Amino acid sequence: MKSPKPYIYTDNNSNTMEDYAQSILRLKRPEDPVDVVLDTDPYNEVDDQFAIAYLLQYQDRLKLKGIYAAPFFNHHSESPADGMKKSYEEVFHVLTMLDREEFAPMVYKGAPGFLRDEKTPIESPATEALYRQAMQYTPEHPLYVIGIAACTNIASALLLHPEIKDRIFVVWLGGMSFEWHDNASFNAGQDVAAARVLLGSGVPLVLLPGRGVLDHFTTTGPEMEYWLRGKNAFCDYILDKTAKEASVCNGERCWSRPISDVAAIGWLLGQNFMLDRLEHSPIMQYDNFYSNDKRRLFIRYVYSINRDKLMSDLFERLACYE
Repeated sequence: MKSPKPYIYTDNNSNTMEDYAQSILRLKRPEDPVDVVLDTDPYNEVDDQFAIAYLLQYQDRLKLKGIYAAPFFNHHSESPADGMKKSYEEVFHVLTMLDREEFAPMVYKGAPGFLRDEKTPIESPATEALYRQAMQYTPEHPLYVIGIAACTNIASALLLHPEIKDRIFVVWLGGMSFEWHDNASFNAGQDVAAARVLLGSGVPLVLLPGRGVLDHFTTTGPEMEYWLRGKNAFCDYILDKTAKEASVCNGERCWSRPISDVAAIGWLLGQNFMLDRLEHSPIMQYDNFYSNDKRRLFIRYVYSINRDKLMSDLFERLACYE
């Protein structure tokens, strides 16, 4: 692998009017088929598996070019490195169940841990794959990076190869809503340094927050039983896994479970699945709160989701697997 290039993370507060205008123009949702890569931690819980299966049913519009395993640390892993390794293996498990092993050669291991600061990237097969792939694209026709995990791999690639900033478009699920009382989200909270790098990089970015927005995209056991049970091996697997995860994390007899990661796919598809607005990129702080600086470039911020419309499409697509 190439050695890291010198790069100092800094908030760029000397933006011109042209910079602001360009940041808005580059945030347009794609209308034609585009190439995408997925940064994911599927062993973490259940919504990543839903997202992978959903994405693979839209290969006519979102052409998958790579899957990167991201680190995570919770009750399913012994360390961030163990979480990444288990996620890497889970990707292959999902592809096998879906009978989509042709995507196996494009699965890459990511970082074995989280960033120690905002200047020191972690090299991995995923960062090098993202660099190689991104350099084939242009600002007018970027590579779309769908991030549904801690953004360690994405931030590391930006630190190692800042030139890709103008060749990628990131859709990231991280942080809480701007109206939520804190910002202690799983994806952002595990690697705040990476979140700060990504949000301050100037890369075209769509931010999908968890609590207050995507926690509205929930399903229940009876609903999944009705729509998914018996449709195929993956549907039975993910239904049972979701119920088990709900019993561990919720424990209530009547439970619901957010499957938020699917929304990152949904934003790229359009179809009135959600609403967004322009906001200046927020500053992720280490105390689990946001700070704001109106001099920062614009991002798209999702503030509402059409739960029923997106869930209907998700269930319909999942049931189509043989």
